[in-house]
Amino acid sequence: MKSKGLLHLYWGSGKGKTSAAVGLAVRALGCGNRGVFVQFLKNGTSHELAPLRQLGAEIFWGKTVEKFTFEMSEAEKAALKIEHTEMLRCALLKPCDLMILDEACAAWQLNMVDQDLLRRAVMGRCEDCELVLTGRDPAEWMFKAADYCTEMRCLCHPYAKGIPAREGIEY
Repeated sequence: MKSKGLLHLYWGSGKGKTSAAVGLAVRALGCGNRGVFVQFLKNGTSHELAPLRQLGAEIFWGKTVEKFTFEMSEAEKAALKIEHTEMLRCALLKPCDLMILDEACAAWQLNMVDQDLLRRAVMGRCEDCELVLTGRDPAEWMFKAADYCTEMRCLCHPYAKGIPAREGIEY
């Protein structure tokens, strides 16, 4: 039984998917592993990125448009898809022991990345590369391929009480 190269899926409506992936990255980088962290649909300002860089992770992010996808024009969506696809291509060229594809589920569902490339990246990954996918609504093939499948469910959240996202906690 191999001890490396498994697929983790952190998904659901609750908080903590990216945080769980970052925690795994810190552990792997702390052991001297090479890490690649790819963020889809985020603008590169999340505060987890700086410490990951300091630990040696290669970081890729791609969302130059400061809108939610439902607010974007078709031209903006097409440009973002090209940006994400190129970002993923570049990330796949980097040797690593752990690759995290943050918000890959949403990028797939919203067609914001070349779906064939994303699927090949997951299904055809190097057998020594641990891979993590995060997002709210995974595709069925992601469930079937996962070795770890952890659902984050929201039972309560401060946003429901009118408390906005807090720097250093939610982002």
